Amino acid sequence: MRLLLLGGTEFAGRAVAEAALGRGWDVTVFHRGRHAPAAGVRSLHGDRTAPDGLGALTEGEWDVVVDTWSAAPRAVRDAARLLRGRAGRYVYVSSCSVYDWPQTAGYTEDAPLVAGASADAEQTDYARDKRGGELAALDAFGADRSVLVRAGLILGPYENIGRLPWWLGRIARGGPVLAPGPRDLPLQYVDVRDLAEWVLGAAVAELSGAYNLVSPRGHATMGQLLDACVEVTGSDAELRWTDPDVVLGAGIEPWTGLPVWVPPGSELHDHLHGSDVSRAVGAGLRCRPVGETVADTWRWLCDIGGSPPQRPDRPAVGLDPELEAKVLAASTGEGGGGVPGTTP
Repeated sequence: MRLLLLGGTEFAGRAVAEAALGRGWDVTVFHRGRHAPAAGVRSLHGDRTAPDGLGALTEGEWDVVVDTWSAAPRAVRDAARLLRGRAGRYVYVSSCSVYDWPQTAGYTEDAPLVAGASADAEQTDYARDKRGGELAALDAFGADRSVLVRAGLILGPYENIGRLPWWLGRIARGGPVLAPGPRDLPLQYVDVRDLAEWVLGAAVAELSGAYNLVSPRGHATMGQLLDACVEVTGSDAELRWTDPDVVLGAGIEPWTGLPVWVPPGSELHDHLHGSDVSRAVGAGLRCRPVGETVADTWRWLCDIGGSPPQRPDRPAVGLDPELEAKVLAASTGEGGGGVPGTTP
């Protein structure tokens, strides 16, 4: 198989490149040259946002194109139109954010989508940008040659958002750790390598259409995720499970202040951790255990010196140490007034 990756040097794109190389595929990566691609790929350089920036793609044929773009949809439009006569299938890595807000738990690929998106748009907001990218792929390749991968939370090695790396770094420092409850809070995410393998399998099987691509609901819990972080780091961290109302009452933002976590029963939790993925599972999605994802991410972090990359277009995540200490002291009654709500 001949694969063209638009991007392909960071996180999801890199995982796809490595998985394809592992299958013996011929892999071409089109990128700006800011990050080194995986060894063994053919590199083409260009900036899809610049005038004539797609010049390196005017020649060549591929069986499948994988595009992870998440800014102005017109960049997907231009690339897809240029390639539609020379590529068999277009896989666009989209997001569950394209669904209209809010969605109730159990929503499928048929749920209502955000309004106002356009394949011709400049960058607006994440949800409409991703939906615009979908429309661009469909416009150029048609419904029968397009795959829309609506991913949710993505974790694993090469993460450049900082969610799991933050938890690993915090727990590695040891001591009391503010753990947002409840401990059995169900999570829904996908290991980036499982996403990559599914994408390649979809290309081989000549799938088309939209797929929610995260693990089945309850694949892991918040407790299992953080317990795995304690285990792999070997630290003396003590997880202090704290009631969601206490966390929210302290002004801590779900998802960003304490990455991955959103309070149970909220619209945010249903939207981020509540999608129906039976279509993707039926099409071959397999999800590895949470312990493997955590252990491999920790190994990668150690290999690169402990400082994970950070996308410049995404805000930093994580809790301020002073605020964490204040909430912990209050919840244990140490000089703070004994805020209730800690759970064992």
